[in-house]
Amino acid sequence: MQIHQLQPIHSSKNRKRVGRGGKKGTYSGKGGKGQTARAGRKLAPIIRELIKRYPKLKGYRRFVLENNSTVVNLDMLNKHFKDGEVVNPANLITKGIVHMIKGKVGEVKILGKGVLDKKLTIENCKVSETAKKAIEKAGGTVK
Repeated sequence: MQIHQLQPIHSSKNRKRVGRGGKKGTYSGKGGKGQTARAGRKLAPIIRELIKRYPKLKGYRRFVLENNSTVVNLDMLNKHFKDGEVVNPANLITKGIVHMIKGKVGEVKILGKGVLDKKLTIENCKVSETAKKAIEKAGGTVK
C-alpha cells in the first residue's frame, strides 16, 4: 500500500463555504463583524446626531451659504470711472471690474486702498469706513 492509496474511514462532508454571494450561507455579503459581533453591544439610535456632526460638502444637500461678495478698491474706481458717474453693481459689471456669479449680481464692497480724486456717487454697495471718508473727501456721496 502506498501513501496516496490511503482512504479515510468516515465519509467526507462538504464544508459550507461562506461569503461567496447569493444563497451560499450566512454573511454571504461578508458582513457581521465589528460592533455587532461583540458581547454587550448596544446600538443607540444616535444616527441623527452623527449626521449633524459631519461637515456638509459641496454638491447635493449643500447647506452652507456662499459668500458672493466681491471686493473693489478705490484705485480701481479712480481708473475706470469718470468724474460725476454713478458706481453701482450693474455699472461695475458693464465696465468689467466685477463679474456675475451664477447669473446673478453679487454683493460689492468698496475698500479704501488707493487714492480717489474724482467725484463719484456710490449706490447699492457696501463701503468700508476708510473708503467712505475718502469718497466724501473727494466730493462724492454714498447712498
